[in-house]
Amino acid sequence: MKKALIMINAYSQLASGLNQAERLKAELEGLGVSVDIKNNDFFPVVVEGCGILRRDCDYDFCIYLDKDKYVSEMLEKSGLRLFNKHEAIRACDDKMCTYITLSGHGIKMVKTLPGLLCYTEGAQVNPQTLDIIEGELGYPIVVKESFGSLGKGVYMAKNRAELQQLASALINKEHLFQQAVSTSIGTDVRVIVIGGRVVAAMRRHSDDDFRSNIELGGEGSKIELSKAFADVAVRAAEALGLDYCGIDLLYGEGGEAIVCEVNSNAFFGGIEGVTGVNVARAYAEYVCNEIYRCDSGKEEGQ
Repeated sequence: MKKALIMINAYSQLASGLNQAERLKAELEGLGVSVDIKNNDFFPVVVEGCGILRRDCDYDFCIYLDKDKYVSEMLEKSGLRLFNKHEAIRACDDKMCTYITLSGHGIKMVKTLPGLLCYTEGAQVNPQTLDIIEGELGYPIVVKESFGSLGKGVYMAKNRAELQQLASALINKEHLFQQAVSTSIGTDVRVIVIGGRVVAAMRRHSDDDFRSNIELGGEGSKIELSKAFADVAVRAAEALGLDYCGIDLLYGEGGEAIVCEVNSNAFFGGIEGVTGVNVARAYAEYVCNEIYRCDSGKEEGQ
């Protein structure tokens, strides 16, 4: 019997996240796979003795719709195949790690400076640090918390006072500073890549916010993705080792694609509605092909 686990965060109440799990469950069951949706709080893996023990978790694979890096790494070390893999999820969860991982792959990214890690309560931002940031990036400057999604934890500093305020507020959090791409403020392209193939794409735009996220009021429209944009999205997904992802691309000065962010668990409800593409079905088919094609090949060779 084909059996799969869809794992979600124990504390998340986001309707879009719950819908993601239910849609994938329905599509997988349509392909003959029995599916359990579970929160990660049933502790499927424990460190015990000399290794990691998996319990109450007898599945062929797991679609991991969470960012809990401890559980994902433990599940993977226990021998369970995850979609996405642990290292890919970890690299995408931390925005600064995403850019570091993408570097060296010929993929153009937004000019970025890492926020300096501070472990001292009450510490103050050095004025010379701000001098360097504004000298390197110019205004406006996008300031991001390294962990976050749906446009949350993303801010814009239009001057020195705002930069000082944001840098001080985030001094004890992982964060980064980015050059604002003037040709793409309030606009980007969301591309869904599954198994190294572009499945759907939409243009997102907001007239009221420099962030284009649909969850923040941005509007999506179907587009015919250029080969250049598609190639960048696919190369970014491959560099990060992602089975499934949403790549956010900005329009550069000459219209070139610039990677803004990569989301390993990108919600697909919005892009399905805009494009009419059944993303959940495409993901389910890809996963089943990856898992059961291998199994059938082994059986044929025995």
